[in-house]
Amino acid sequence: MTSVIQSSSSLEGKTLVLGITGSIAAVRCVELARELRRHGACVHAVMTQAAQKILHLEAMRYATGNPVITEITGDVEHVEFCGIGGKAHLLLVAPCTANTIGKIAHGIDDTPVTTFATTAFGSGIPIMIVPAMHESMYDHPIVIENTGKLTELGVEFINPVTEEGAAKIAAKEEIVLRVERTLGGKTLSGKRILITGGATAEAIDPIRILTNRASGKTGIELALLAFRRGADVTLVHRGCIGIQGLCEFNVESAKDMTDTVIEELGKGYDLLISAAAISDFTVKPSKTKIKSDKGVTLSLKPAPKLIKEARLKYPGLKIIGFKAETGVTEDELIESARESMESSGLSMVVANDVSRGGMGTEENDVYIIDEGIKKVSGTKREIAKEIMDKVEAIL
Repeated sequence: MTSVIQSSSSLEGKTLVLGITGSIAAVRCVELARELRRHGACVHAVMTQAAQKILHLEAMRYATGNPVITEITGDVEHVEFCGIGGKAHLLLVAPCTANTIGKIAHGIDDTPVTTFATTAFGSGIPIMIVPAMHESMYDHPIVIENTGKLTELGVEFINPVTEEGAAKIAAKEEIVLRVERTLGGKTLSGKRILITGGATAEAIDPIRILTNRASGKTGIELALLAFRRGADVTLVHRGCIGIQGLCEFNVESAKDMTDTVIEELGKGYDLLISAAAISDFTVKPSKTKIKSDKGVTLSLKPAPKLIKEARLKYPGLKIIGFKAETGVTEDELIESARESMESSGLSMVVANDVSRGGMGTEENDVYIIDEGIKKVSGTKREIAKEIMDKVEAIL
């Protein structure tokens, strides 16, 4: 079997059947299969005859490390993998043509992929479909009807990206993320979590802004991890990661972020994770560009405090805060975090000394402070995991 370097173990012990149909997007299945394997999955490819005209069998054998199934033989491959008690944990049809969507919706199994789908339906194995076709085909009312029918039957769709007149297959990273969510333990299923991330920006004039060095990576990693674990996630930040099923608000200033969060919390959330580096000060912006050959004096005024306003408006809400200091000792940093925790009634505080790194970097050293104190060093994804493990205990 060909090997891959694993980037995570999120799909360790999971067997996926990758059904490939006759879309030109089939060429992307090599990298998709490799990416699934990088997260620990065992992948077996099943290909229609139409798919084989686009993508060579040996390419998928290399990508999966397993022989490719191209027909149903006396080994009853569909039962082996997707029958009751079969090896597969998920049937992922990617790419899926309009033709195959129609066949699956009407119980027609005249290709290996549709036979696997029929068997998976009968045994309760989850089915995930990633459509790819011309835009006009995707918008066909019968295709829409078939998609709706399958959705009602429990099939999960990962919507395509529409551009250049085509409904193109979703990015491999998004497909993997959705697979992780489907096959994960769903330890946060039913929980609603709102996360803020990154820097805010205060307008000086129509061109210039005041901001800080925060990259927003921690907020994004927290949002993705909560999503993987089954939570309903809302991310408020200056940016867009564009993951289906993950709600995002793009905001600019501290006031924008605070107003958006306060309004959104009114819809009912179990937890607020305030990971954003919100501006402490704002300015009254000039309506026109300030001339560069003139001296400028900026008059700063305090920006709204998100956690303070959230606590006043929603006194029973669980909140996790972040505390950044510079040039302090370990004891001083922890004491400052404890003071924030007590004054705002926080469930947990994540603290670090940014003069030693962490702001805008890939890695960080933080202290997670709740009933106890835990120092965590590593990538922001690794730190997010430590935080989210504690979130499960809080919720």
